[in-house]
Amino acid sequence: MTQRAKIDTGGGGIEAAEPPVVHHPAGLTSAQVAERVARGEVNDVPLRSSRSTTDIVRGNVFTRFNAIIGVLWVIMLIVAPIQDSLFGFVIVANTGIGIVQELRAKKTLDGLAVIGEAKPTVRRDGRAAELSTSEIVLGDLIELGPGDKVVVDGVVAEADSLEIDESLLTGEADPVVKKPGDRMMSGSFVVAGGGAFTATKVGREAYAAQLAEEASRFTLVHSELRNGISTILKYVTWMMVPTAIGLVISQLVVKDDNFKDAIARTVGGIVPMIPEGLVLLTSVAFAVGVIRLGRKQCLVQELPAIEGLARVDVVCLDKTGTLTEGGMDVTELRTLDGGDETYVRKVLGALGESDPRPNASLQAVIDAYPDTVEWRCTESLPFSSARKYSGAAFSEGNGENSTWLLGAPDVLLKTDHPALTEIDHLNQQGLRVLLLARTVHELDSPEVATDARPTALVVLEQRLRPDAADTLAYFAEQNVATKVISGDNAVSVGAVAGKLDMPGAADTVDARTLPTDREEMAKVLDENAIFGRVSPQQKRDMVAALQSRGHTVAMTGDGVNDVLALKDADIGVSMGSGSEATRAVAQIVLLNNSFATLPSVVAEGRRVIGNITRVATLFLTKTVYSVLLAVLVVCSQVEYPFLPRHLTLLSTLTIGVPAFFLALAPNKERAKPHFVRRVMRYAIPGGVIAAAATFTTYLLARHHYSGPGALEAETSAATLTLFLVSMWVLAIIARPYTLWRLTLVATMAGAFLLVLVVPWLQDFFALKLVGVTMPWTAVAVAAAGATLLEIAWRWVDRRFPA
Repeated sequence: MTQRAKIDTGGGGIEAAEPPVVHHPAGLTSAQVAERVARGEVNDVPLRSSRSTTDIVRGNVFTRFNAIIGVLWVIMLIVAPIQDSLFGFVIVANTGIGIVQELRAKKTLDGLAVIGEAKPTVRRDGRAAELSTSEIVLGDLIELGPGDKVVVDGVVAEADSLEIDESLLTGEADPVVKKPGDRMMSGSFVVAGGGAFTATKVGREAYAAQLAEEASRFTLVHSELRNGISTILKYVTWMMVPTAIGLVISQLVVKDDNFKDAIARTVGGIVPMIPEGLVLLTSVAFAVGVIRLGRKQCLVQELPAIEGLARVDVVCLDKTGTLTEGGMDVTELRTLDGGDETYVRKVLGALGESDPRPNASLQAVIDAYPDTVEWRCTESLPFSSARKYSGAAFSEGNGENSTWLLGAPDVLLKTDHPALTEIDHLNQQGLRVLLLARTVHELDSPEVATDARPTALVVLEQRLRPDAADTLAYFAEQNVATKVISGDNAVSVGAVAGKLDMPGAADTVDARTLPTDREEMAKVLDENAIFGRVSPQQKRDMVAALQSRGHTVAMTGDGVNDVLALKDADIGVSMGSGSEATRAVAQIVLLNNSFATLPSVVAEGRRVIGNITRVATLFLTKTVYSVLLAVLVVCSQVEYPFLPRHLTLLSTLTIGVPAFFLALAPNKERAKPHFVRRVMRYAIPGGVIAAAATFTTYLLARHHYSGPGALEAETSAATLTLFLVSMWVLAIIARPYTLWRLTLVATMAGAFLLVLVVPWLQDFFALKLVGVTMPWTAVAVAAAGATLLEIAWRWVDRRFPA
C-alpha cells in the first residue's frame, strides 16, 4: 500500500508518494539496527524527569532575592566589619543545602525511573526481546498486547482483534479497531487484542514525544503551595522597594556625619525584609519527601503529587490489584444443564491457549486446565473491560466446530436466569465467578452474546492483600473516604470489602443502575462506598461527579480500564506491575505494588504542607515587622536601631535553625486550602505586635540613655524585646509541644542568653545590656507583646477560621 503526503513547494500542495512501509515479520537484523543507530535514527527522547544538575544549581543560585542580598553583601564587606556580613554566609550555606538536597532527590528519582521504565517488546533477528524505549530504531517491529503503550509512531503490521484507545491524544473515548496498514500514534494504548507495528517516526518526531517530555518533567510549579509562596514574595517585593528607598534616604539624612554607619544600618533594615529561606525550605521539604518515598519504592512522577495526595479526602480504589493480589486460583468447576465435565475442561484448556496475553482470570483457568492438542483455534475475541467477556471459535479435531464465550455471568445471562441465584450465593462469599457459554453467532457479530447457552461456572478465589485492611483502617482514621470502584460483580466486591472490615461493605451498588446526571450520581457516590460492574467511562464520570462536590479525589488502579479515571483524578496512583498506559498517566507509581505505601505518601504530603505553613508564618512575621520598623524609623526620622549582625543573630535563632527542624518534622494534620490566607492571618498581627513592641522599647531607651555608647545600649534593649517576642511566635508555632520541640525552643533561648553573658560574643554582636531599669523594661514590653500575640491569634482563629 502506497501512502501519499503533501509537499509544500510554495506554489501549492503537490501530492508525492512516500516510499511504502516495508514490514519484516522477523524484525530488523542486527546489521540494519547498527546502520540506523549510525544515522541517528534512534528514539532518543529523554525518558525522564528530573532537572539537570545545571538547572538545579541555576535555580538555587540565581534567584531574585539572592541577587538583592548578594549586592547588599558586597556593600557590607566594603563598609562594615565582617560580623555585619554574616547574613551573606548564611545565604551561601542555605543555597548549598538546597542544591545538595535537590541533587539527592534527582539521584533518587532517576534511579527509580529506570526501575519503573516501560520496556516494549521488540522483534529483531526473528526473536522478541524487551528493550528500553531509547533503544528503539526506525523500522523496528514492536509487539503489542493489552495495556501496552504505543511508544513511537508507526504503521500496523499484524493485528489480532487489536483495539487502541487514543483518548489521551484525541479525546475520543471509544476504542479504535486497527487493521494492518493503519496508522499508530505514540501516546495511545492497547485495550484489547494484540499485534505488532513498524516504527515510522522515532525520537522527537513522534506525535506525543514532546507532550510526554513536557508532562513528565520534574517540576515544582503547579502547586498551591508554590503558587502561594510566589504570590507572597510578589507582594513582599512591592512593599520592600519603596520602604528600602525611604530608609536609605532617612538614614543618610539622620547620620550625615557617618556615611559608613548609615549604610550599615540601612542594609540592616533591608535584609530582614527578605524571606530568603522560605523558598529554600520549600524545595528542601519537597526534595526530602522524594528521597523518603524513594526508599519505600514509590516513584513520584510529578512533585506536587506529594502535596496533592495530602489534600485528598476521597480515595477511589480498584479492587483487583489494590485490595486483592493479581493472582487467582480456580476453586471449583460447576457444570450447568447436565454438561459433561471432561468436555468442559477441554473447552477451558483450549480457551486458555487461544489468548497469547491472558489476564489474571484466564491465567488461573490456564493453570487449572492445560490445553489439549487436538483442538485448533480458528478465531479469537480478546477480553475487553467494556464487553466483560472474551471468546474463541474452535475446530475440535473431530470435524465439529464450536464457538465459546467466557466472562461475567450477569452480562452473558438474562436477568431472570435461575443460575444467577446460585452465582449470587458464591459472590456473597467473596468468590469470583466466570460463565462458560456456547454461542451460535460469529465472534465478530454484535449479537454474539445473545442467546448464548450457559454450560459451566468457573469459581475463582482472589487473594487478599495482607496489608489492605490496615491501609483502609488508616484512611478511616484520617477521615479520608474510600470508594471501591470495580468492574467485577457488585456483591463479590462487597464480600471482599467485608473481609477487610471496610465500612459500607454490606450496601453495594451495581453501577449499571447509577443515574447519568452528574449531581444525582454524586449524591449516590457520597452515600455509598462499594460499586461493581463499573465501566471504564463510568469510572471517569464518577471521578468527575465527586470533584463536582468539591472533593479532592485520588484514584488507584493498574489496568487499562483505569487509565481515563487516573488521568482525570486529582492524583492518579498506579501499581508498578500495572500496564504501561496506567504508569504513564499516573503521578505516583508504587513500584513495590504495595497499596500499603499510600499512607506513607499521604503522611509525606501532610508533613510538607503542614510544616511549610508553620515555617512560612515564621518567615513572614519577620518580613512584616521588618517593613513596619523601617516605616516607623522613616516617619520618626531616627536612626535605624539594628545593624545586620543583630538581625542575623535573631533570624538564625528564632527562624533559620528552628524552621529547618520544623519543616522536616512529622505532621499528620490534613492539608487545608487557602495557603496564603492561612499564613498571612497569623503573620500580619504577629509582625505588627513585634514591630510595635520593639519600637516602643527603642523609643523608651532613647529617652533613658544619653552620651557616648547610647545607641549601642538602645539597640541592645530593642534587640532583647524583639528576640523575646519572636521567641514567643516560635513557641506558638511549635505547638503542640513534644520533648524535641521544647528542647528546640529552649536551646534557641539558651544560645541568645549565651551571647548576652559571654564577653567576646557581646563584643562580636555589639550587644550589651546597660543598667537594670531598661533591660527589665524591655522584658516587660516583650511580655505585654507576647500576651497580645496570644489574644490576637486566638481571635484570628475564631474570626477567620482556616
